[in-house]
Amino acid sequence: MNVLFVSLGCDKNLVDSEVMLGLLAKNGYVLTDDETQADIIVVNTCCFINDAKEESIQTILEMAEHRKNGKCKALVVTGCLAQRYKKEIVDEIEEVDAVLGTTTYDEIIKAVQTALNGQQLLEFHDIDAFPAKSAGRVLTTGGHYAHLKIAEGCNKHCTYCIIPKIRGNYRSVPMEQLIEEAKDLAEQGVKELILVAQETTLYGKDLYGKKSLHVLLKELCKISGIRWIRILYCYPEEIYDELIQVMKEEKKVCHYLDLPIQHASDDILRKMGRRTNKQQLKAIVSKLRSEIPDIALRTTLITGFPGETQEQHEELMEFADEMEFERLGVFTYSPEEDTPAAEMDGQIEEEIKEDRRDELMELQQDIAFDKAQQMVGRSVIAMVEGKVADENAYVARTYADAPNIDGYLFINTGETLMSGDFVRVKITGALEYDLIGEIEDEFAE
Repeated sequence: MNVLFVSLGCDKNLVDSEVMLGLLAKNGYVLTDDETQADIIVVNTCCFINDAKEESIQTILEMAEHRKNGKCKALVVTGCLAQRYKKEIVDEIEEVDAVLGTTTYDEIIKAVQTALNGQQLLEFHDIDAFPAKSAGRVLTTGGHYAHLKIAEGCNKHCTYCIIPKIRGNYRSVPMEQLIEEAKDLAEQGVKELILVAQETTLYGKDLYGKKSLHVLLKELCKISGIRWIRILYCYPEEIYDELIQVMKEEKKVCHYLDLPIQHASDDILRKMGRRTNKQQLKAIVSKLRSEIPDIALRTTLITGFPGETQEQHEELMEFADEMEFERLGVFTYSPEEDTPAAEMDGQIEEEIKEDRRDELMELQQDIAFDKAQQMVGRSVIAMVEGKVADENAYVARTYADAPNIDGYLFINTGETLMSGDFVRVKITGALEYDLIGEIEDEFAE
């Protein structure tokens, strides 16, 4: 039977989707990307912010039409929206046959079979449970890079965030299990591992009594075939010396860190429930750049948090201007029900939030262009992503660029390259966020 799988939201959700796809394929289901030919449709949802919630609901409604009027015999909804709004989904969308929570995605076969038998299934385990992991993920990233989810849940309880209520408390995946999974991915041809979790820097503290991300990195670096290891979602206050040291020592670990900072006003940071102030943030950034001079730092900021004044927005602008982050994204504040921030006084109009976001992004565009211009003339190692259609050119990434988040390097060449190839490239030009280059050496294997 044909299965259409729609995965929404973050890369952590994508890992869950790939596990479910693996289970479906292993049990004889055939994957399709044509909803009109699907006997079964699975939607893995997100509800982190309002836009994500709306996208998830709209997608379910679209797929419900195929369940009502098309070939589809079973519609299964999984993921964060399913965990949070299971009753509403079942009550309001009668075409939905099965709903799985965030800790029950390993029950996907049971959900599909129950639905095909004409019965409804709602399957929710303890929110702090771990679904059974199985080898054989179906990679949806092209096969040359993959995400490795090293932990579930979060204990931070930032006042704007619903994640702890739908993903549970922070719990690390045992190291031996991660190493086994990484070896399996390497055997499938994966060359770049991207470590993800709600927070990667706390890895191992619950299992081993102390932060152990540096130990995990050393073990992952031993795996043959893996060329790059990239770390995302490092809370700035949890950066520690052993981690910095391993990043300096291990050649496979990319000099790249994603630090979700969110703001620079001490008052706003306190209201957000963050664990840092502006001076500490400056000190962490300064230390990282001092210890690892070529490090690429990415961060995210939030505009329009309740009570944010024009002065506090300008303070954030000055901070971003001074820090000159290599990569920066900005979100407008989204009030989420059941979070403390949604009940705070001083909620700000959408138009003001968006204006402040746009100002920050304009500032960052100038910073990014200056940094891109500084790369012209340099030589870099790049991973090929794919070919540009109808041109003698390829899309690639440097160590400073995470897939689907950051910029690209466009390589002009008449040579034949494959996705996942590593080449040495001389940078010849710069665009707003992207680079242009030519191959300097043959394959940098």
